[in-house]
Amino acid sequence: MSSNIKIKNLENNKVSFKEIFFLYQKMVYNLALQYSQNVEDAEEITQDVFVKISDKFESFKNQSKLKTWIYRIAINQSLDFIKAKNAQKRIFFSSIFRIGDEKNFYQPVNFDHPGAVLEQKEDIQEIFKAINKLTAQQKTVIILLKIEGNSQSETSEIMELSEKAVESLFQRAKKNLEIILTKNKGK
Repeated sequence: MSSNIKIKNLENNKVSFKEIFFLYQKMVYNLALQYSQNVEDAEEITQDVFVKISDKFESFKNQSKLKTWIYRIAINQSLDFIKAKNAQKRIFFSSIFRIGDEKNFYQPVNFDHPGAVLEQKEDIQEIFKAINKLTAQQKTVIILLKIEGNSQSETSEIMELSEKAVESLFQRAKKNLEIILTKNKGK
């Protein structure tokens, strides 16, 4: 695919795919990293997102901002990637148990968020582990509001929910995070 493919943006100006990539690549990568917690997976998700953007740009209906549309694609790609990866893990684990080899044992990746302050590394890791235990929607609302720094209005548009629904979802996510973190502190 050529990086000079011309596509139209909301203002009907011609913008190259390369320009869209450079404008949104970091945002997409950071979002993918929040979901995958793995650099290689985040890179793969980012690539998949931009392939999808290139393939689907003609179907963009201008009902939302381009950024919002790209966020939705990135979130959906991230969730799809995680589902596929979890399915592979289940197959892997079930094959281990069928074989009966107890020496094979999965160790989760030790994740260091690139923006974390070094002295708070362990706390940050615990928070991200707890976020990963939330439902997909609760995880998304936490990532969009608190990690990506989107407004409640932007988050409601990205998630296609009302602002009240986003607020309610965020409060439930926050409560569940507190429960998870409290349980983890007791261990």
